[in-house]
Amino acid sequence: MTTTLRHHTLWLIGALLLILTPALQGQTKQALDLETVTYGGKSFRSDFYPQPVYGLTWLQSGYTYTVEGGDYRSLRVYTPTRGQEQTVLTQDELVQLLKPYDDTDKLYPLIAYDFTPQCHYLEVELTKGLYLIDVEQKLIVGYFATGDTEKRASLLSPNERNLAVKSEEGTLLIYTIQPAGSKPQAPTLVATDEAEAAVVYGESVHQNEFGIDGGLFWSPDSRQLAFYRMDQSMVAPYPIVDMTPHKAVVQPVRYPMAGTPSHHVTLGVFHLESQATTYLETGGDPEHYLTNVAWHPNSQKVYIAELNRGQDHLFLNGYDAQTGAHVETLFEETDAHYVEPQRPMMFVPGSHGEQFVWESRREGYRQLYLYSSSGKLILKLTDMEGEVTDIYGFDPKGERIYFQAAYPSPLERHIFASDLRRGRTTQLSKVAGTHDATFSPDKQYYLDELQSATIARSVMLHDNNGLQLHLIHQAPDPWTKLDMPTITTGTLLAADGKTELYYRLITPSDFDELKEYPAIVYVYGGPHAQLVTNTPQWGASGWDLYMAQQGYIIFTVDNRGSAERGAAFEQVIHRQVGTAEMADQMKGVEYLKSLPYVDPNRIGVYGWSFGGFMTTNLMLTHPETFKVGVAGGPVMDWSRYEIMYGERYNDAPQENADGYQKNNLIKRAQDLKGRLLLIHGTSDNVVVWQHAQAFVKACVDAQTYPDLYYYPGHKHNVIGPDRVHLNHIITRYFLEHL
Repeated sequence: MTTTLRHHTLWLIGALLLILTPALQGQTKQALDLETVTYGGKSFRSDFYPQPVYGLTWLQSGYTYTVEGGDYRSLRVYTPTRGQEQTVLTQDELVQLLKPYDDTDKLYPLIAYDFTPQCHYLEVELTKGLYLIDVEQKLIVGYFATGDTEKRASLLSPNERNLAVKSEEGTLLIYTIQPAGSKPQAPTLVATDEAEAAVVYGESVHQNEFGIDGGLFWSPDSRQLAFYRMDQSMVAPYPIVDMTPHKAVVQPVRYPMAGTPSHHVTLGVFHLESQATTYLETGGDPEHYLTNVAWHPNSQKVYIAELNRGQDHLFLNGYDAQTGAHVETLFEETDAHYVEPQRPMMFVPGSHGEQFVWESRREGYRQLYLYSSSGKLILKLTDMEGEVTDIYGFDPKGERIYFQAAYPSPLERHIFASDLRRGRTTQLSKVAGTHDATFSPDKQYYLDELQSATIARSVMLHDNNGLQLHLIHQAPDPWTKLDMPTITTGTLLAADGKTELYYRLITPSDFDELKEYPAIVYVYGGPHAQLVTNTPQWGASGWDLYMAQQGYIIFTVDNRGSAERGAAFEQVIHRQVGTAEMADQMKGVEYLKSLPYVDPNRIGVYGWSFGGFMTTNLMLTHPETFKVGVAGGPVMDWSRYEIMYGERYNDAPQENADGYQKNNLIKRAQDLKGRLLLIHGTSDNVVVWQHAQAFVKACVDAQTYPDLYYYPGHKHNVIGPDRVHLNHIITRYFLEHL
């Protein structure tokens, strides 16, 4: 008890020092500028971003890391059991190791490289292939002769002997490890994309929804590779124009819009020994979704969470990997609104495949449930009014599962352990803020990276009971030298009169409560995003802070429909996207107008993507309130958005014509009264540019007058150095018109 309290005291002292430092320094503060506060700006990382930790990962013996200003050119490993840190490999040693076999001029500072998922080897990719390095023995374990193959995706097998690669040319290949310097062996061809990418193999499907982030799945015994096959031939090509060449070229994408035919997905299993492929007999509606693929530990069965196109009925199905036959349905889940699986089933170590953990939102919040392999519920492992947000895995004996959750406050993320025998949950992280853990392979230790409104960034080593063992990194507060605005947070009631909403209010550092200031509402408002969090600056972006220093009040509220507050909070938007969200935003505006220092005649609004939709909707519906708006990448007509996301929240247009009519902003172009700037990337393949163009055409017909700015070649977000330009454009628009 005494040791724990002492470590907690150290945390608190560090946090207090961060708070008090600005007052102690008493020096002239540096004004904010867009280069400094914009990600992509030349001075962003050094002047505004909390000093990060690089190469933070585990080997079998300990963890590695370095920080800015540290020795990038050597790999240092800290071993918790000995409490010692040592250099195990230097850049010069790595060069000497690889020089006889490849072009080492392509080597970057050592810390830039990745380690294998099993935490055994360093991965180094050079001209002739991918090398695996045992850093402690200073040995090349072997290499994969990929040459200069451009990769869309790759996945190393669990035994680290085979590498599956989806190439840019559209081939799915398997490379086998071989000794460094040996004659390159030809890879095994698994599949080749067909007819102008109408059929693709081994890639992420269903628009990356349902937690899908790849299309390759090795069996535990490394003898079989499962992969997605997506037939898009029934989805009409959508023209994306690349304007970079002298003569622009069309680069079509297969983009399934709500209410139209969707692609057909199957799952293949390639058997390395027989060199044959078996396709699982998923059957049924060819447009249903195959999500959250998992292998049984014995490598004989594959499980898929299958979801109907209406997304309200899920089947957890098992298939024979050899024959492809359907062998079992473990259970079904239904919901009046939608089911949204995010993670595959997770088999418990030591149970020999007889138990697995499943994440579900069936009782209102994402929770964890322990099942038998027959699909019988054994135990509810978590019981909290908060969402499970990440899973770190099991201890080797299968006695505990470690995870992250937005609990006890939805504004924070904490680390937890749950006992698989009794379902007792223990909160391991204690300090307020947002914690993220990186566990050691044996789950005896974890690295806790913490950020909060008072802690820029801190990394601490803990044991698996949460005891603090060693402070690895405490980032200096980069904002002490800057003239920062003041941020306050609070709650207000939603339009339903009972739901509590969290808001963030930013005022200039030279704020005078006797003055009246213009205000800008920064909005997103949709699922999968939360803007107000206990992170540095309470989640505010650099642009928010900069605009406060230009004399604006910046206000944000997470309305019903946004993330990490449970199913009921989010599902209120079902079939009426934009209605409850806008009502809640107007409750926020009502609060803004109640503040004596806010000029009620100078209120603006800005948002991107779903936030662009919200911005335009607010401008059209409440022209008496919003004088100026900036809508980036806005959805204007939900029937032109992709199926998986769009139909989850709106249902299909054929099933919800009234809902689609009400949230179709193109049909309301005549309602535009204030100054609205539309911004869009010309190569946007998420919210296609047609949304903004169709709205502008409707405005021309209605003789209303939006402004338009586009970014050639950019997709859904303007990134890199051009983001500074974007922020200048947005800032100028508000300065000129608000």
